[in-house]
Amino acid sequence: MKNKRIFALNLLLAVLVQASMIWYLDCGGLWRKGLTSFGFVLLGVLNLAYLIAVRRKPFRFPGILVIGLVFAMLGDIVLNVNFIGGALLFAVGHIFYAISYAQLQRIGKLDLLLSGVIFAAAALFLLLAPIFDFGDPVMKGICIGYALIISCMVGKAFGNAVREHTVTNLLLAAGSFLFFFSDLMLVLYVFADAPHIIDTLCVVTYYPAQCILAHSMFWYKGKSPAGK
Repeated sequence: MKNKRIFALNLLLAVLVQASMIWYLDCGGLWRKGLTSFGFVLLGVLNLAYLIAVRRKPFRFPGILVIGLVFAMLGDIVLNVNFIGGALLFAVGHIFYAISYAQLQRIGKLDLLLSGVIFAAAALFLLLAPIFDFGDPVMKGICIGYALIISCMVGKAFGNAVREHTVTNLLLAAGSFLFFFSDLMLVLYVFADAPHIIDTLCVVTYYPAQCILAHSMFWYKGKSPAGK
């Protein structure tokens, strides 16, 4: 019964985040964006508290993932004020996400291979596509570095899902992919003069991605002492 109540709260919070996202898209405002982002952090905290309550140990995976959610929320807010500052916060968040995934399975050759392939494709696109105008080499370098970090996150998520088809791993892979797609849309909008619909695609894939990552903790099995 407790599981059903927590699951229902997960769905409610996820729906509220998407509703707040639509509100933000319609009305704008940095405070609305921050409020929407706080929603997925709250979803992560809810699931972390649930796992602690049922002693679903070890807590390293959910605890580190929540830290990643917090940095993502901070990145959301700062990005509207300073692009580089926001990107750096997001990059730190991605690092925490990748570290949290590594708590589920150790980093292996498959993870490195997938990360390398994804990064190679992303870097070649950023470097060779004639549509981009980064303004200066520093900004281009930041984007390449960011691509490396998020590629490692996505590669690790995919590697985990390939090796072990748990609900948590599959959700992490789906959320990480949506996050990658959202960031791709952001780069196209900011540096390739893409139409406004691309910015909308960035937002409408980003918030579901974060909610999926936060919700994945609900399905985390860990090592439950009482079979809960």
